[in-house]
Amino acid sequence: MKFSVLLLGLCLAFPLLAQDSQDSNFLIARDAFRAGDRNKLERASSQLGNHELLPYVENYRLRMYMDQGDSAALRGFFERYEKSYVVEKLRADWIRWLGKRSTWNEVEREYAKMLAPEPDIICYSQQARLFRGDRSVFDEAEKLWLTMLEAPEACRTVFDALIIGQRLSGEDVWARVHRQLEANRPAQAKTTLAYLPDNEAPDSKSLDNALNNAMSYLVRQPANWYASRAGRELAVIAIQRIASNDPQAAADQLEKIKARLNEPERQWAWSQIALQGAKRHSEEAITWYANAGKTALSDEGHQWKVRAALRALEWGGVRDAILAMPPTLAALPEWIYWLGRAHKAGGRTSEADTLFEKIAGQANFYGNLADEELGRTVMPPPRALPPTAAEQKAARDNPGIRRALAFFRLDMRTEAVKEWNWSLRGMEDRELLAVADIAKRNQIWDRAINTADRTKTEHDYTLRFLAPYGEQVRPAAQNQSLDDAWVYGLMRQESRFITGAKSNVGASGLMQLMPATAKWVAKKIGLRDYNHGRVNDTEINVLLGTSYMRLVMENLDNHPVLASAAYNAGPGRAKKWRAARPLEGAIYAETIPFSETRDYVKKVMSNAVYYSALFNGKPDSLKTRLGTVGGRTADAMKDADLP
Repeated sequence: MKFSVLLLGLCLAFPLLAQDSQDSNFLIARDAFRAGDRNKLERASSQLGNHELLPYVENYRLRMYMDQGDSAALRGFFERYEKSYVVEKLRADWIRWLGKRSTWNEVEREYAKMLAPEPDIICYSQQARLFRGDRSVFDEAEKLWLTMLEAPEACRTVFDALIIGQRLSGEDVWARVHRQLEANRPAQAKTTLAYLPDNEAPDSKSLDNALNNAMSYLVRQPANWYASRAGRELAVIAIQRIASNDPQAAADQLEKIKARLNEPERQWAWSQIALQGAKRHSEEAITWYANAGKTALSDEGHQWKVRAALRALEWGGVRDAILAMPPTLAALPEWIYWLGRAHKAGGRTSEADTLFEKIAGQANFYGNLADEELGRTVMPPPRALPPTAAEQKAARDNPGIRRALAFFRLDMRTEAVKEWNWSLRGMEDRELLAVADIAKRNQIWDRAINTADRTKTEHDYTLRFLAPYGEQVRPAAQNQSLDDAWVYGLMRQESRFITGAKSNVGASGLMQLMPATAKWVAKKIGLRDYNHGRVNDTEINVLLGTSYMRLVMENLDNHPVLASAAYNAGPGRAKKWRAARPLEGAIYAETIPFSETRDYVKKVMSNAVYYSALFNGKPDSLKTRLGTVGGRTADAMKDADLP
C-alpha cells in the first residue's frame, strides 16, 4: 500500500509536458495547412499516429476541402469529437459556409448543436428561421439592435428584415446611433443612419463635419438648422463630440442652442456632457445629469451617474442612481455594495446589512468590503482535500486537457489557453481542483489560478493565490521595504506569473515592465550592462519591478491604492484622479476613469488581502489597506522624475 502511494506520488511529480516524438509532424501539418499545401499536409497527417493533436490535423484537412461541401465527412468528424473546442470552431465555420449559400435547413440543424455560438452564428440561425417564416426572430433581433453596436454582416441581414417588417422606427435608428457615438464608433453610426429614409437622413458632408469638426460645424450651421430632425440631431452629435474632449465647452454650446432642440434631443446631449464630465471628475457632472432628466442612459451612463454622486459624497444621489439602473446592472456586486452604503449613510442599517449579506463571502473587492461592513474578517475558506488518485487520473486523461498540454508543450500558448478553458466547461469543483493541480505541477501558473478560481463550494486558495518565484520575489520585496503580499497581489494581476508574458503595448515579464520604464529604473538603481533583452529574466524583472514600486510609493504618499493605479496607468494620472479633499480609498478606486485601471486596482488590493492571510496565517483588512487617499495639493501635483 505504501509502495503504491509512493509510486503514485512519483508519477504525479513528473510534468506532463515531455516532448512527443510526433510533435514535429504536427508542426509540419500545421505549416502545410497555413501554406495551402495539401500534399504536404496529407503526408504529415499519415505519420502522426495517435498524437493528442490529431483532431486538429483532421480539422485542417476538412477546412482545406470545405469548398467541396462534403457534409458527410464533416458530420463524421463532429460525431467523433462532439462537444470539443475544435468541433465548435469548425462547425461555426461550416455554418458560415452554409449561410452564405442560403442552405438554411442545414444551418438550423448544425446550429442546434452549437454550445457557445458567436454573434454572427446567432444571426445566421435567425436568418434561417426567417426563411421558414418564424417571426419570433424579430423579438430577439430587436434586443440586439441597441446592444450589438458592431454588427457582423450576417446580422445586418436580420436588421434589414426588421426595417422591411416595420419593426423599427426612425426613433430606433437614432437611438442606436446615439449608443454607437457614445461608444466612439462613428463608422458604425454612419452605417446605421443608412436605415433612415432618404428624406430623413442627414447628408454625408454635414454628418462628417459634425463628427470631425464639431465646433466649426456648430458655428457655421445654416439659419434654419433646427427645422428638421436631421439638423437638430447633427447639432447634438456635434455637442457630444465636443464633450468627449471638453465637457464644459460642450455645456456652453448647448446652452446657446437648447431652446431650438426638442426635449429628448436636449436631454440626450446633457447626458453625454454629464458622462464625460463624470469621467473627468467635474463637480458639474451631477447638475448635468439632472439636466438629462429621464433620457435613457447606457449602462456606462448609469454607472458614471453613481460615481459622480459617490465622488461628491451625495448618498441620496447614489441610492437614486442605483435604483434607476436596469436590474441586471444593479445586481452587480459593486452596485449592491454601494447601495448598501447609501442605505447605511441614511440610517437604514437593516436594509444595508441585507444587501451586504448578498455579496458577503465572495472572493472579490466588494465581497471583502461587505464582509467587513458586517463585522467579519477576510480569510481563505478551509482548504479542500487534495485530489484523489482517481480524480488525478481523470484529469490527466481528459482529452481536452491533454490537447491543451500538447499546445503548451509546443509553445502555442494562445491555442493552449483556448483549449484549456473550453475543457473546463461543466466541470464540478473536484474536477477543477484536480485540473488546477495538473497546471501547477507543470508550472502553468495562470491556468492553475484561473481554474481554481472557478470552484463554487470546495476551494484551495493556495492554488487561487499561488506564490511562485519566492526566492526572487521575497528578498526583492524586503530589500525595497515593500509588503510582499501587495507585491504578489500586483504580480498576480499583471502576468499571472508567466515569465514570458507580453502585453499588446509591449510590457514584458512577471511585472509587465514597459521598455522605457525598465531602462529608466535600471539607470536609476545603477544596474550596469542592462539591455531590454534581459527584461524577462526573472531576477532582473523582479528587481526592476519592485524598485519601481518603491519609487512610485515614495512619490505617492506611500499609499498602495495610488501606487497600484500609478503602476498600471502612470503616476501623473494617479495624482490627477485625486479629489480636492481626502477621499475614501474605495471611492477613489471606484471612480478611476479607465475601466482597465479601475478593475486592476480593485483586484490588486483584494489579492493582497488574501496573500497576507495565507503568508501570515491571520486575517487582513481591505478597508485598512484602502485607507484614505489624501486630497490634491500643489506639492502633490508636482511632476516627478517618474515614467
